[in-house]
Amino acid sequence: MTVFDTESGLHVTAPDHDLRERTELLKQLRLDDEAIPELDAIAKELGEAAGQPWAMVNFITDQQHFAGLYVAPGAQPVGRSMVRAHGYCPDVLDRPVALILPDVCSHPRFKSNQVVDYLGVRTYAGAPLIHNATGITITLGTVCFIGPEPLPQETGQANRALVNAARDTVMNTIRNR
Repeated sequence: MTVFDTESGLHVTAPDHDLRERTELLKQLRLDDEAIPELDAIAKELGEAAGQPWAMVNFITDQQHFAGLYVAPGAQPVGRSMVRAHGYCPDVLDRPVALILPDVCSHPRFKSNQVVDYLGVRTYAGAPLIHNATGITITLGTVCFIGPEPLPQETGQANRALVNAARDTVMNTIRNR
């Protein structure tokens, strides 16, 4: 989530009040710093179903870690981590529902994001990975896809369904680990 900083005149990332708890929980769940083949498979299925070149299962601490990653053949390669402030997934941490941006450039808040310039991202769909256990609810990160072409607005509901289904599969995989 971003907030407007009057001193700089920019939207900046809001403080993450769950960072310490999220970091500890990811360590306990053994999700903190590795590539996980089952999550790679879910990311691949999501990317292919969405027809997009990149899909991720992203756990967010002081950086973003893609424990599940899909890069389509011929697409620009990306690494398994990214600066926390880049991309759209940090904005999903404080949301109980998916963020669907068929055309990121039609939203002033999102069109100046660094990944727009680096990868040429024009579409984003991401759902929060909400972990509920022992009375504690923490969003671990997101499952998302990104692409280089804007999509028609009417694709929003279908893309929401895709990321929500992937979210459910990811959370079931985490519970079964």
